[in-house]
Amino acid sequence: MSIWDAIILGIVEGLTEFLPVSSTGHLTIASKMLGLKIDDPAVTAFTAVIQFGAIAAVVLFLWKDISRYAVAWFRGLRNPEHRGEFDHRMGWFVIVGSLPICIVGFLAKDIISGPLRSLWWVAGSLIAWSFVMVAAERLGSKTRPLEKITLIDSIVMGVIQCLALIPGVSRSGATIAAGLFRGLDRVAATRMAFLLGIPALVGAAVFELKDALSGDVGIAPVLVGTIVSFIVGYASVAWLIRFVAKHSTEVFAFYRVLLGIVILILLMTSTITAT
Repeated sequence: MSIWDAIILGIVEGLTEFLPVSSTGHLTIASKMLGLKIDDPAVTAFTAVIQFGAIAAVVLFLWKDISRYAVAWFRGLRNPEHRGEFDHRMGWFVIVGSLPICIVGFLAKDIISGPLRSLWWVAGSLIAWSFVMVAAERLGSKTRPLEKITLIDSIVMGVIQCLALIPGVSRSGATIAAGLFRGLDRVAATRMAFLLGIPALVGAAVFELKDALSGDVGIAPVLVGTIVSFIVGYASVAWLIRFVAKHSTEVFAFYRVLLGIVILILLMTSTITAT
């Protein structure tokens, strides 16, 4: 993998990690266009590790909230009278909601990095989940702010987040849709999706680090890709929070369907291969 490849993939990761369009799907497509073997363990590991940049971006953006939740969570552990505070409960919500994808991701690692790394899966998932996103926008009441979130909300969002292990579904798309179905407003669902993504992305990146540094990738492309994804990711996160405050996420669904159809046409005409 060249430094130029790493820069391009870092830009793609930063742009798409928190937008509901599937970063894994876009990274798979971009890797294919760059001539990389998309089911190679080192390549799939690289795309997981450069998520460190996107993680750092969202942590920096949400640092005030994250630090407040963390302090309140530890304070509640020491002093029972603080356990009813919203910030303490949010700490538990993020922890509990993050467990499903950590467990499923570990158990299904070989499937995720192997058979699912196919453009057929990417195209199908891009299209199929788009209908779920539209349904969530149209059926969800979108009346509850983040302060009204419950443990059940976090569990449901955490379980649905596991579907994002299928390339093309989108982790943020899955969790935001789940939040909307639960009645959260768009900003609340999006911020919770960001928070739930941090432990999941950290776990995936740490788990894949060894493979990413081996083979044909190496440390220099990993560092470059991570730095680029951080810079682009911060701008992407800031933009999405402002966007969902006033606009529907259906626009992303339409884009996903269009992209999925294009990939299917290219595959069916043998213009590109699936892996």
